Amino acid sequence: MISTNQFKNGMTITIDDQVFSIIYFQHVKPGKGGAFVRTKLRNIKYGNVIERTFRAGEQFKQAFIETKKIQFLYRQGERFHFMDLENFEQMEFSKQQLGDKVRFMKENTALAMQSCNGSIVDINLPNFVQLAIVETEPGVRANTVKAPSKQAVLETGAKIDVPLFIGKGTIIKIDTRTGKYVSRV
Repeated sequence: MISTNQFKNGMTITIDDQVFSIIYFQHVKPGKGGAFVRTKLRNIKYGNVIERTFRAGEQFKQAFIETKKIQFLYRQGERFHFMDLENFEQMEFSKQQLGDKVRFMKENTALAMQSCNGSIVDINLPNFVQLAIVETEPGVRANTVKAPSKQAVLETGAKIDVPLFIGKGTIIKIDTRTGKYVSRV
């Protein structure tokens, strides 16, 4: 059992038979009345965020998150196929379950998947990925006062801003946490 005094960001708890991840918490001690904890919680199964207030000292069950090493195999329409690297079992998830992470997932990439009670919590991409540019406009010398950039389409279908000197077929390094161009490879 976990008390509200032990809350940490990222911790998972069970409330009313549902698993929530703590996004934010704040201990409040008003001048009058008892102390309480104000929280923002994300439902693991549905992904919705709620705000909830608890009395100080309330107890909750901690939900345990399992981490597995997986490999992204291929994409088939809106379905993404993965393989567990320990037992070679294959699994598939929808684009909705994976969220925005699919933008930078390249085939045969090793990832870490976190799950709780059989439902996917999160997929951790490497911090940096190398992807080729499939389509981009030619660079035009124009306003160079600000850092000039143009749109480019990557091999995964994602669109990002790149500097003017980057051309089609160039392999670039991207920060998956921010979704921004880092450098050429």
